[in-house]
Amino acid sequence: MTPLLGEFIGTALLVLLGNGVVASVILARSKALGGGWLLITVGWAMAVFIAVFCAAPYNSGAHLNPAVTVALAMTGRFPWAEVLPYIGVQTVGAAFGALLVWAAYYKQFGETKDAGTKLAAFSTGPAVRNLPANIISEAVASFVLVFGILQLASASIGLGALDALPVALLVMGIGASLGGATGFAINPARDLGPRILHALLPIQGKQGSNWSYAWVPVVGPFVGGALAALLYQAHI
Repeated sequence: MTPLLGEFIGTALLVLLGNGVVASVILARSKALGGGWLLITVGWAMAVFIAVFCAAPYNSGAHLNPAVTVALAMTGRFPWAEVLPYIGVQTVGAAFGALLVWAAYYKQFGETKDAGTKLAAFSTGPAVRNLPANIISEAVASFVLVFGILQLASASIGLGALDALPVALLVMGIGASLGGATGFAINPARDLGPRILHALLPIQGKQGSNWSYAWVPVVGPFVGGALAALLYQAHI
């Protein structure tokens, strides 16, 4: 069982369950329609928990996020030579997870009339479009995520099989506190892979994939993650 396979499976599960709860809450004729932001936040936290738990046996470190991979490399916890393969596999895994969401909610996508809602089941978008503010929002949320992960990685919590739980709670806190501005992508692969799938899939009634915004949930998490790594390095 190779680490790259673990990253693929873990990131696919992350997006399948995370984007799955978004689709469940926003798509027409879904039994969870209107479930609200709290359900989405808790759903993403559970997606992180399950994905990290399932990826752990593959000894990949369960990064499941290019911003985390780069931050770990910056702090000397991961070899730079493996960064690009990890990022590539994470992005492909995220795209595959989005494909499964589309398959699971195929009829609901067909019943949903609003093109923006269809896109939101794949990738994030801002509540108020202002690119400088949006990238700051993503960078701040990603800083909290990566700094928290680095601190957790260096702590001896000793939860055994529940080691993924603190990260899940961290994501839930970020979503509840910082997610309202941009939908808290906090993961370049989680946003880019599904956005590519949205552009490629034959989704009835879809419109553009909002490529003019697509760089924000990619660059913002990398910036926030890098700043977290620098701060962490300055205090160890």
